[in-house]
Amino acid sequence: MISCRQAVDQLWEYLDRTVGGAELEHLEEHLARCRRCCAELEFAEELRGVLRGSASEDVPPDVMERLNATLEELEER
Repeated sequence: MISCRQAVDQLWEYLDRTVGGAELEHLEEHLARCRRCCAELEFAEELRGVLRGSASEDVPPDVMERLNATLEELEER
């Protein structure tokens, strides 16, 4: 079984449906047993919905720069 850290690291890929094969199986097995990671998944789903609902093409440039920097930091982890 995978660790919570591994599960959380794969949540966004899971939501994007880009996790497959054994990784998907291990992640779903973990989510079926771990309440903490299920809560993380629920939060990610809710956040995604809020972001989708409030998306705008008029994002200020400084906000976009900070968002991109944050995303790059997360990818490096």
